[in-house]
Amino acid sequence: QVSLVESGGGSVKSGGSLKLSCSISGNTYLYRCLGWFRQAPEKEREPVASLFTLNKQTYFGGPGQGRFSISQDNAGNTLYLEMNNLQPEDPAMYYCAMGHSSPRCQAIERNEYWGQGTQVTVSS
Repeated sequence: QVSLVESGGGSVKSGGSLKLSCSISGNTYLYRCLGWFRQAPEKEREPVASLFTLNKQTYFGGPGQGRFSISQDNAGNTLYLEMNNLQPEDPAMYYCAMGHSSPRCQAIERNEYWGQGTQVTVSS
């Protein structure tokens, strides 16, 4: 069993920054992908940034390319998403997920565990 707990969401002005954290615990050794996904109201869940745990290779979905970074602490207990230059299209619930290997670790259906999400709001 794996537990994922996100924190760090909030409201920022357009152009601002936020750093999300995901606390990871449990039997994580079976899983090779960690990632951040987001879902806005009436939209499908989409990949934002992901990390292959064996070599720390990172991948970015369209929303995260060039503005976001993903990292994990050395102990493997926390996953971070640093978001810069937040824009009006970025508000959503942001979820941390862990799962099996998939192309670019972005396949939503390959994730076994999800956090409860943390809300990000951007004001103009």
